[in-house]
Amino acid sequence: MAEENCHRGVQGHCGRGCLKPIGVFDSGVGGLSILKALRSQLPAEDFVYLADAGFAPYGERGDDYVIERTRVVVDRLLRAHQVKALVIACNTATAAAVHLVRAQYPGLPLVGVEPALKPAVALSKTRRIGVIGTRGTLTSAKVRTLHDSLKDQADFVFVPCDGLADAIQNDDAGQITQLSARYMQALGSFGGEEGQIDTLVLGCTHYPFAQHYLAAHAGENVKMIETGEPVARQTRRLLEAAGLLKAEGEGSVTLLTTGSQQALEAAARRWLGI
Repeated sequence: MAEENCHRGVQGHCGRGCLKPIGVFDSGVGGLSILKALRSQLPAEDFVYLADAGFAPYGERGDDYVIERTRVVVDRLLRAHQVKALVIACNTATAAAVHLVRAQYPGLPLVGVEPALKPAVALSKTRRIGVIGTRGTLTSAKVRTLHDSLKDQADFVFVPCDGLADAIQNDDAGQITQLSARYMQALGSFGGEEGQIDTLVLGCTHYPFAQHYLAAHAGENVKMIETGEPVARQTRRLLEAAGLLKAEGEGSVTLLTTGSQQALEAAARRWLGI
């Protein structure tokens, strides 16, 4: 689901501000799954995507580390690229730092991501839901609060997936296969019968790129929920409300990283076709 912050402007009017790009960042390549949905929903917009791969992974680090990296990346996107809006395409960074970014930049249209527990409750028929994500995300206060608000409506099984985001980041098929099998087994039984998991929340933006590995252990009838489309719709709504939507023209993507530019560009070609 999407976390939001919005500075409302004059609807329907697009001034010079609407021509500025939208900033998107993640600890690595996982946020490309969000960028894919954003480009589909907002084809005229320009995007600056920053992968903080040189300081990844975030998921097994403490909050202080993630907060500091988030501040550095956000400052770079605002100062060097004058982004008009920001999408924090990382569950771990959203959980640790989105409230601080919102407080520091109250006029910035801001969208974060969080595991889609609420949509999962609406979809599940067995009322048993699996949730996978990084340890940092699943043990965060934000996710605990979200879970507490929903625990009377469904039974959630949380499994932190140490190393999986990093394996996807490195395109290590052998490690992805091994870790997917381990963590899917840890979740328990999948299916449509009472006591079985029929809905799986992908609580890290890297995980959609491993969906076929995960599905091999879940079965074809298990629903997998990611956050790209809801985040893209929320971003569009906030831009419209702030009078910053660029509705015409052909959008562009600028790819930046604190790690390997070659690896980021290869991932964008593989998963986005750019």
